[in-house]
Amino acid sequence: MKFALLSAALCVLLSIFSSAQAFEFVSVAEPSILYDAPSLKASKLFVATRYLPLEKIVSLDNWIKVRESSGKLFWIEKRSLSSKRFVMVKVPVASVRENPDAGAAVIFQVPQPVALEWLSNTGSGWLKVRHIDGATGYIKFAEVWGG
Repeated sequence: MKFALLSAALCVLLSIFSSAQAFEFVSVAEPSILYDAPSLKASKLFVATRYLPLEKIVSLDNWIKVRESSGKLFWIEKRSLSSKRFVMVKVPVASVRENPDAGAAVIFQVPQPVALEWLSNTGSGWLKVRHIDGATGYIKFAEVWGG
């Protein structure tokens, strides 16, 4: 009986924890400074390039605490973020395909660290993306950061 109750409680906790782990990403609108604290007087640590995807950790007034692909944490002003979402290629060369299938025709290839506009998640390990030149297709989720 105790084992069944403990098992049920563990399942509930795991489902709560896994739903709380959903990642939210934002992208940089224009080259912007990343800080070590939520203040213009804080230390300037890094200049983020346009389209850089960042994982949103905390939102505080006019500031967002973010994590970049290496895992480092920074603060960025909210006004520096784009309404469009981007992903960054993290493998040497990624293939963008006509359909979300490894056997589909390759439309174009993209080298690391090119940014692509995130359009949607297929829910099957593929993202629909758009290149800056307008070409759209599907890329494997595992080949990009920010998906």
